[in-house]
Amino acid sequence: MSQAATSHECPNCAVLRQRIVELEARLAKLEKNSSNSSKPPSSDFVHPAAAARKSRKKRRAGGQPGHPKHERIAFAEEQIDDRWDYYLDRCPACDGKLELLSEPLSTLQQVEVVPQPIRISEHRSRSCYCGRCRKTFIAPIPREVRQSGLLGPGLTALVGYLKGACHCSFSTLRNFLRDVMGVKVSRGQLRKACGKVADSLRSSYEELLAALPKAERLNVDETGHPENGQRLWTWCFRAELFTLFKIDPTRKSDVLVETLGLEFEGVLGCDYFSAYRKYMRLNDNVLLQFCLAHLIRDVKFLVDHPNARNRAYGRRVLSRLRSLFETFHRRERYASLETFGKALSQRGGELWGEATTRVPGTRETQALAQRFEKHGLEYLQFVTTPGIEPTNNLAEQAIRFVVIDRKITQGSRSVAGRRWLERIWTTMATCAQHGKSVFQFMDETVRAYFRGTALPSLLFDDST
Repeated sequence: MSQAATSHECPNCAVLRQRIVELEARLAKLEKNSSNSSKPPSSDFVHPAAAARKSRKKRRAGGQPGHPKHERIAFAEEQIDDRWDYYLDRCPACDGKLELLSEPLSTLQQVEVVPQPIRISEHRSRSCYCGRCRKTFIAPIPREVRQSGLLGPGLTALVGYLKGACHCSFSTLRNFLRDVMGVKVSRGQLRKACGKVADSLRSSYEELLAALPKAERLNVDETGHPENGQRLWTWCFRAELFTLFKIDPTRKSDVLVETLGLEFEGVLGCDYFSAYRKYMRLNDNVLLQFCLAHLIRDVKFLVDHPNARNRAYGRRVLSRLRSLFETFHRRERYASLETFGKALSQRGGELWGEATTRVPGTRETQALAQRFEKHGLEYLQFVTTPGIEPTNNLAEQAIRFVVIDRKITQGSRSVAGRRWLERIWTTMATCAQHGKSVFQFMDETVRAYFRGTALPSLLFDDST
């Protein structure tokens, strides 16, 4: 339609045209899902179309072609408690004498539980009388025994592991101890045991908290945390050598200022949430890498938009994003890091140009173009800074366990419950990061805490 025709447009038509634009925007918003927005997958309650489901090739059950075979490693000699040899006395064919060969033809290793997997000890403090001094002296019970109480250090660590790592409720724990181990323990006693585990992990947690501002690279994410009807926030800080969780009443940049300070000089991988942008304004030293995976979902929202101009712009930008990721994931094809860096820089420039030129006049496209004009450098920080991931997947993967635990346990009920969750989540994520046994670390920590000796550290040295 020409400009002259538009200027003489019927007022009713103009109102209707504006109404169409508003309805298209509302329709697009209602069609948001986890693939074209930051909504969680659990919000995708609408099932895909039957035609789309039929078009996908169904995989057969079991291991897929090309998948590496996994076999269990046999137990070592020192781990075997009993050994049974089976042999024949006489030849089953002629009843002749048999000669026993040196090596067994086959071996089967079997693991079994013992009838009573606990040992009950009684520690008695005896009184002794000195005839010379005419005084009675009472022998003290060792510190680690007194600190431990009813549940020994190993069982205390096991209770903490089952509660934290296995999402067990106190009722489930009580039933397990009663039915499997043959010992009756109240819910209150189990809660005290978890409190002791939390106290033992305090030192290692605070050590990681103090190390956060010194990290060169951090990926950060946050998720909701319920507590007695109040919504708190669980923050995840994923460093190269450890992962730390912090539960806070707010989702604001104040948490970043309190945790990292205003002199943090590392690279922060995160999504486009306003708290990170404010922290960047407050701290001139920090470098941000906004998650490109989140940007792709925002672009896909435009690709699926009812407005044709939004769809055309979204397809152009999405094509450049895919080209950038294809270059990033095929770095081994380049002869040197220099040529790879040049190719990556070229793809980044193409993305920047596509996102900021030939932008339609719609509200959605203008918002995305303005975002890239303002923070395009933060989206492409990984191009010029080696070792940075273009997405925030590291933090999102680390926080996934927290989301699962929240859905099962319904959050916490007190400040003590928050501290327990912060420390057990941090311990589990950091041990998994280094391939360490969570239970073994907890067992060593609890025993050292009860003895009053030096506590183990979560800053593992993998060089040894």
